[in-house]
Amino acid sequence: MKLRRAVVTGIGAVTPLGNTISAFWDALIAGKSGASPITRFNPINHKVKFACLVKDFDPSISVDKKEIRKMDLYCRYAYVASDECMADSGIDFNKVDKNRFGVIWASGIGGLETIEEEMKYFYTHDEVPKFNPFYIPKIINNIAAGMLSMRYGFGGISFAPVAACASSSQSIADAYNYIRLGKADAILTGGSEASITPVGVGGFAAMRALSERNDNPQAASRPFDKDRDGFVMGEGSGALLIEELEHALARGAKIYAEVVGCGFSSDAYHLTAPHPDGDGAYRAMKDALADAEMSPSEVDYVNAHATSTPLGDIAEAKALVNLFRDNLKNLHISGTKSMTGHLQGAAGALEGIIALLAIHHNIIPPTINLQHRDENISEELNLTPLVAVHKPVNVAMSNTFGFGGHNIIALFRRYTD
Repeated sequence: MKLRRAVVTGIGAVTPLGNTISAFWDALIAGKSGASPITRFNPINHKVKFACLVKDFDPSISVDKKEIRKMDLYCRYAYVASDECMADSGIDFNKVDKNRFGVIWASGIGGLETIEEEMKYFYTHDEVPKFNPFYIPKIINNIAAGMLSMRYGFGGISFAPVAACASSSQSIADAYNYIRLGKADAILTGGSEASITPVGVGGFAAMRALSERNDNPQAASRPFDKDRDGFVMGEGSGALLIEELEHALARGAKIYAEVVGCGFSSDAYHLTAPHPDGDGAYRAMKDALADAEMSPSEVDYVNAHATSTPLGDIAEAKALVNLFRDNLKNLHISGTKSMTGHLQGAAGALEGIIALLAIHHNIIPPTINLQHRDENISEELNLTPLVAVHKPVNVAMSNTFGFGGHNIIALFRRYTD
């Protein structure tokens, strides 16, 4: 069968750098950090006392105040980002078949805040167990996809993939594949995460995965730098409307870029550590290029997974050198988690949006805090240190890797007829 083409026609975001696409992009290009001391709870007894928190968030712009209590914070983030995305797309719901529209929405962890609140109450009261009647719907990972389907009346494909920190890249890949197979005309896709809680921060800190630079949070996330000591937790949401090309053209839609390939692999190596040679990352990137029938020389920009962990950054750098060794002079790479922190299950969606905006604006966002490159990371890699770079961007790749060895890559190209 002939595969259909898929394009992105709407985007939306809630982030530690701003709660709209424009605010987020402006801060990202300016090289601002979203890190700050934790204020949502008292972290005095925690080893890590900072994170990249969403600020000044008002869910009531999208959610009726009576409905807010039925949602965990990760769902509220999903609603606000999705409303911006749908408005940006310009979809007239009266002129489309909503049974051909779907929702594929991811979260790596789901309703962690709700779990903590309910368990804290349960274990500190001796009376008959009492739970919020919305407890189960608030915590399950698929509920955002279901609620968004109901919100917009989309009667097509609806589910929630889970692949740890690669979850929302999986949602993008699934949306792309279902559209090109003719199973949908458009799919709202992306992810949201809200795990900056006492248990979330404590759990990641216990793994020694987090930076402990409490004295200088804004310098803590430093991908590829020799002084990096772990990632900074982030939160928020990224939403994309992926639409079949002819359907988009028929309604005169704005097109950010075309989705042209996705790649997958498993490290099959370790619960949390990457393959030391970046083998899985290399194979996933190569798979994405093969899916798009493109060569490494055609890629202009890679938004690296680049969490700022000692092992992860080196493994990814090795994979990048191995795959792009003949194109390194022309390739720009950046680690934008240096500014946003690590949004875990929502990272792939937000960083996919960054790749799209790099194409749309012809700007490569920077890797901030990269003061002293790790000597184990090749000098051949152009890591876009400290400041953004203006250059033509026709093809951009977004890398995501999750605990368990899940590697998922999304590849975008400037749309042409």
